[in-house]
Amino acid sequence: MGSLFILYYNNNNNNNLFVWSLCFRIKSKGVLHGGCRCRTLYTTSKCYLTPPPYIPFANMHLNNHKEMTFHRILLLLLLLLLHMPQSPAVAGGSWSLLLPSIGISAMHMQLLPTDRVVIYDRTDFGTSNISLPDGKCRPNSTDCSAHSVEYNIACNTVRPLMVLSNVWCSSGTLMPDGSLVQTGGWSDGDHVVRIYKSCDNCDWQEIPTGLSQPRWYATNHLLPDGRQIIVGGRRSFNYEFYPKTSATETDFTLMFLVQTNEPDVENNLYPFVFLNTDGNIFIYANYRGILFDYVRSKVVRTFPAIPGGDPRNYPSTGSAVLLPLHIVQGNVDCVEVLVCGGAPRDAFKNANNGKFDGALDTCGRIKISDPDPQWVMETMPLARVMGDMVLLPNGDVLIINGGSAGVAGWDLARDPVLSPVIYGPDKPTESRFEVQNPSTIARMYHSTAILLRDGRVLVGGSNAHDKYEFTNVLYPTELSLEAFSPAYLDPSLSGLRPNIISHETKTTIHHGENFVIRFIVSCPVDPNLVKVTMVAPSFNTHSFSMNQRLLILDGGNTTVAVGMSHYEVSVVAPPSGNIAPAGNYILFVVHQEVPSEGIWVSLR
Repeated sequence: MGSLFILYYNNNNNNNLFVWSLCFRIKSKGVLHGGCRCRTLYTTSKCYLTPPPYIPFANMHLNNHKEMTFHRILLLLLLLLLHMPQSPAVAGGSWSLLLPSIGISAMHMQLLPTDRVVIYDRTDFGTSNISLPDGKCRPNSTDCSAHSVEYNIACNTVRPLMVLSNVWCSSGTLMPDGSLVQTGGWSDGDHVVRIYKSCDNCDWQEIPTGLSQPRWYATNHLLPDGRQIIVGGRRSFNYEFYPKTSATETDFTLMFLVQTNEPDVENNLYPFVFLNTDGNIFIYANYRGILFDYVRSKVVRTFPAIPGGDPRNYPSTGSAVLLPLHIVQGNVDCVEVLVCGGAPRDAFKNANNGKFDGALDTCGRIKISDPDPQWVMETMPLARVMGDMVLLPNGDVLIINGGSAGVAGWDLARDPVLSPVIYGPDKPTESRFEVQNPSTIARMYHSTAILLRDGRVLVGGSNAHDKYEFTNVLYPTELSLEAFSPAYLDPSLSGLRPNIISHETKTTIHHGENFVIRFIVSCPVDPNLVKVTMVAPSFNTHSFSMNQRLLILDGGNTTVAVGMSHYEVSVVAPPSGNIAPAGNYILFVVHQEVPSEGIWVSLR
């Protein structure tokens, strides 16, 4: 015979931790023999569980152990189940309206290391809803309204800025010194380089002939040497660099853009460009990609066409991300690209004739580091065109904004997709997508979304018209700014959320440097479920986030407790500029998929 009972005891090494076990002890002739044979059910903490009220226990006590006979077990099990800690996978997320109007429509956005966001639309939309300061007007213009603003996240305010030339459908890169270098646009702006360095009274500075070719619908990417490469644009089948290394440096032909261009449609504008860990760049346009050596102007590898052959770039606009890069012992063994959404091949022509084809509901995932890379196709729960893809601090991908029919262009899309979707790259294939709570605001053509340092996603824009149109249209011009808070920001998970205390923001680290991060978590920490990530803030426009990059830092299971609720984790900075170009990143400590508020770090 034996005795079956529940055992719970306080962990002497951690006053917050309780261990619950199911135990068995041999009983013969009324006498208990030997030690307990127990199997731990789970651990809980005071953060989630108040110990159950006193229940009379059977026969005996073993030091701080409390035993109970079988007929009490079911009652205690019920109590335990009722007090079980919530899983971190709280679904849904939440929305908040930050400002009903910022005066312009957020067509382009870039987060700066000052925790301010540069936003702009275009100079020929007409008069905006925010005036330039001090009675200023743009030179040679009667327009005295602003078409760019700086949003102060902490104060939730905007400050008008003056752009001199047309920034419509342009591109940009956050440079290592913290300035935004923005390139191209339309008409008088297509050769212009604009520089913005954030301060309380700073404004745009313009270099009228900074580019050798017109750049309209081009893509920029920061390179390991600190320059940016500018790829493509309408009728610009080439690439160039900024800043130039000499006064005679010009552009370089890229035949891949000629090959992927469709007459009268294009479908290869705003190409998806990512820096690979070998120093080459991956370029995806229309329905296929290449690995390109920009130094020698040579195609290194041609990847298979995406199954189905439908276009994924403007105007059949899908989106893409470079999935998180896991650094292990100084190497990244797997480099993957995820391409989602878009429109069928004839959708642009049909939309111009009043027929709005349903958007694509597929994502293609390819390991560009494999010797024989092949696309793996997955189906989204919601079809989407003009969606944005944002890398979250825990490595998930947020898919947000857009419509479910039509294409990008003036009034060429229908049926807003109000619900974001979160994609978990490391989850089983059948459970990677999770639909989130919807917004109430349609974010169609010319919408934007970027990650903020506190883990929220800033969302703005939507203007499917060639002017500001607020009435008598299907989708009015949208001037509001809102924030989507993923489920990891739910207050019920605050006990799991790390708080970084060892580094002040704007800390400088160097490639390959070992460093220690100290953080606080109010609930017990599982060292196996801690990781440190670094996110490069992206320039977002037209459903693509340029320079977006997330690194999971090397360090292994190095988290240790150093006091009550205080912990340290040792990590290694990215080893090279190919894996992480020098520049500004937001560093997060993630515990059980719940990220801390980030801190700015400068990688050198």
